[in-house]
Formats: sequence, C-alpha cells, structure tokens
Amino acid sequence: MDELSKVIIVEGKQDKKKINRVIEEDAFILCTFGTLGLHALDLMIEEHQLDFRDVFILTDEDEPGIKLRKLLNQEISHAQNLYIDRKYREVEETPEYVLASILQAADINVDVDFLKGFE
Repeated sequence: MDELSKVIIVEGKQDKKKINRVIEEDAFILCTFGTLGLHALDLMIEEHQLDFRDVFILTDEDEPGIKLRKLLNQEISHAQNLYIDRKYREVEETPEYVLASILQAADINVDVDFLKGFE
C-alpha cells in the first residue's frame, strides 16, 4: 500500500495531471479510467486499502461521472465528495485556481500561488 493517507479518486489521467499541478500535499491520486464495475471497484478498494484512508471523490459533472460517484459512495461510505461547477463539466476543463480552491476547502494542501488574486 502507498503510505499516503489521503486518496483523491478521479476518472482519468488528465484529471490526475491537473490536480498534481495544484497540490503541494503528497496525496495519492487514483484514476478509475472511467466507470468501474462492482468487481473492479471492490478490487481497487482492497488493493489500495481505501477503507482505512481519507478518500475524496472528484468526478466530472456529466452522466458517467455522476454514475461513478454514486457507485463509489455506495462502496466507500466514508468518502468525501468534492464537486466542480457544472459549467466546467469536466475536472480537466476546470481552471486550476478553481480546483485549488475546491481542494483547499477539503483540507488538502495546495500551491498557494494558484489562489493569489482569487480570494
């Protein structure tokens, strides 16, 4: 298991890259690569020991993202949901300073340069 206590679950590699640009904290960013089946999700939970970690769900605000969020919430009941504004639709299309604000509000350390001028 990765030693990092916080896990941010996203859908794709571009989402992961974008979040990595704004966070300072060592958080494990886990890509689902789209909607998972229940068996694959159970394997992911077990492999990454998600029952014992702080889990944050950050999916797109489209039908597949909402479906994935619902499934993740059923299986990881202690997960905290983070939401992007529907106008951006996808995590990768959300401006970095907006993502930084969302993550900072969840007590995830971000690069404060992304927040300067937006407070």
